[in-house]
Amino acid sequence: MNGNDKAELFRTHPDYVIYVPDGRGTGGLPDVANEHFLVFRRGDGTLAAVWTQSGFEGECNQHIVFASSDSRGRVWSPPRIIAGGSPDPATGRGMCSWGFPLVSRSGRIYVLYSKHMGINDIFTHTTGLLHGIFSDDGGESWSAEEAVTLPRTIWDHPDPAVPPNCIVWQKPLRFGDGRYLAGVTRWVSPSRYPAPAEDGWYNDDSVVDFLRFENLDADPDCGDLEITLLTPDEQSLRFPIAGHPERSLVQEPSIVELPDGRLFAVMRSVSGHPVCAQSRDGGEHWSRPEILTYGDGLPPLAHPLSPCPCYRLNETEYLLFFHNHGADFGPWRNHDGRGRRPIYLSLGRFAPGDGQPLRFSAPISLMDSDNVELNRRSDLALYSSFEEVDGRPVLFYPDRKHFLVGRIIDPELLDRAVFP
Repeated sequence: MNGNDKAELFRTHPDYVIYVPDGRGTGGLPDVANEHFLVFRRGDGTLAAVWTQSGFEGECNQHIVFASSDSRGRVWSPPRIIAGGSPDPATGRGMCSWGFPLVSRSGRIYVLYSKHMGINDIFTHTTGLLHGIFSDDGGESWSAEEAVTLPRTIWDHPDPAVPPNCIVWQKPLRFGDGRYLAGVTRWVSPSRYPAPAEDGWYNDDSVVDFLRFENLDADPDCGDLEITLLTPDEQSLRFPIAGHPERSLVQEPSIVELPDGRLFAVMRSVSGHPVCAQSRDGGEHWSRPEILTYGDGLPPLAHPLSPCPCYRLNETEYLLFFHNHGADFGPWRNHDGRGRRPIYLSLGRFAPGDGQPLRFSAPISLMDSDNVELNRRSDLALYSSFEEVDGRPVLFYPDRKHFLVGRIIDPELLDRAVFP
């Protein structure tokens, strides 16, 4: 690592360093773009991670890698490709993206991901079929790949030969009776709406769905996983695009369980604000998405079309990460990823009642890239994960979709939280 790289590595003040690309690649494929970074606990309590790696987001060389550590996360193994090692460079057929882990009660690790089949509907790196692999030895070896049945909906292409356009971007939540729940972004097939409501990818129609994994703790093969789509067809969560009430753009749900058993989801939108919805019956039914506010009767939070993850901190408190500005930031608008910075956090506290169930503090500044580019990116889009390590909460995140690092959320920082 040269001096400039080292300076950039510590620009966001990380406490953990998981992966620093050296440009030599992984398994013959490029390694300089790293995102959808999901750190998780294995059955024995040690840490592991899966993420999507490539030369640049959306290139046909996207693949899934796995790395492991001990329980403290200070030293990590080099990443190994576990899916998508031989994509077709011309069509993307075989490229694998957006892997997410699930760990059964026995300790079996499942990694599911989208595999491109050589057929495009909307974006090469989002059109694909759900596939999976599993490991019974902590990730040392993996099963053969199998397709996983994902229910189709009215938002998919009417031709079943055309795969859906789906991403799971966060670790599924173990909730209620112990089953896993996953939030899904489902882009609407252009066969339904031939053109975006407005110009640009950032106006492509999308809805949010929720999946429940029924038999994962029985350790089935991936092809035998039973998945229930809790939001079929018209039950998908939708949020209107301004000026186009019949269209929807809502994406990237992060889900937390509340002290009273409700589920609360925070999602990104193109409105200049995050939106939220809640379920009182374990995800079977959801409220209509509404703009997320600092609390009932208080102003909305400001945020562009960028990830805004919400994580549980303790039994009654939560952390929300966002940019604290809307669809315009200096000269940048939603179409420009350079507006996906800086990062603020807000402490959320449970607020019992019939309204918004979390009340949020005023924004607390956390970090910024200062608009300095790495691998043609300067954004801090938080395709992140969250774990407690050594008794402290740690945000694991991709810095400019290049370095993979972790930041301790210091209690002294949260002591500065002021509630409106």
